[in-house]
Amino acid sequence: MASSKAIVIRGPTASGKTDLSLKLSEKLPLEVISVDSVMVYKGLDIGSAKPSKEILKQYPHHLIDICDPRDKYSVGKFVDDAQEKIKDIQSKNRIPILVGGTMMYYKVLQDGLSELPSANDEVRNQIEQKAREIGWSKLHSELEEIDPEAAQKIKPNDKQRIQRAMEVYMISGVPISELRRESKNNNEFKFLNITLMPNDREELYRNINSRFDSMIKEGLLDEITSLLDERLVSKDSHSMQSIGYREMLDYIGGEVSLDDAIDAAKMSSRRYAKRQITWLRSMDDPYKLDPSDNNNLKSIQDIINSHFEAKN
Repeated sequence: MASSKAIVIRGPTASGKTDLSLKLSEKLPLEVISVDSVMVYKGLDIGSAKPSKEILKQYPHHLIDICDPRDKYSVGKFVDDAQEKIKDIQSKNRIPILVGGTMMYYKVLQDGLSELPSANDEVRNQIEQKAREIGWSKLHSELEEIDPEAAQKIKPNDKQRIQRAMEVYMISGVPISELRRESKNNNEFKFLNITLMPNDREELYRNINSRFDSMIKEGLLDEITSLLDERLVSKDSHSMQSIGYREMLDYIGGEVSLDDAIDAAKMSSRRYAKRQITWLRSMDDPYKLDPSDNNNLKSIQDIINSHFEAKN
């Protein structure tokens, strides 16, 4: 089959997206593009639930292990990288399949970055409280870390603009300088969007808890300790703010017990899944499948076959 379309399989964490994409790759001429803001980092393997080296060798994934863990990978960089990979895969008469759970990446890739979020009183109150505690000049220094381009244009005593830039980042997770750039929506691509939407939220939460227990057994603490010991990251690295890593850093730093750190990581993951589901509902994808349905592989194959022309 050949087409200018790209397939999207998205869903909350621990909903089985990767397993489905691998099974589909055995039957169809697909190449996987990862849509995951943590899997991009080298060395963050266990905590990101990255496919094993054996799986990656058999089924190469694009946009995995492409970023130094000390650096920050942005949504704008993802859009550029994903565009390039989609075009490259399509040029080989193969089909790109984008798989992952970073909803902001999907949103920006497909719809662009054309609008700034509305003001939020709760977020503004948080920023003002912090400014009272540390001062606006120190908040400006924090903005330099988050968005150096915006900070360069804003004076350290410009309270209103510092507040707005911080507010936009806290709401969207995207620097205001990126949001103000020209929209990068990809109307040139046709996306076939398929969502894994769990009907049983409690089952999903059990899967999340179980998966994190497995990460601990597989050596997540050793992975983080090794990254720190080899000075590949610091506790302040952007990659170390990811769910699972930041909670384990609190334990490594002696701030909490291991049990409390594990409970906090599980809770963060469940809250993240809840936010992902909210995103997915707003996206209104045409195909929504329950991840617990054993017929999903066949259903997705049928959906793909109905949208793609068979090669002559």
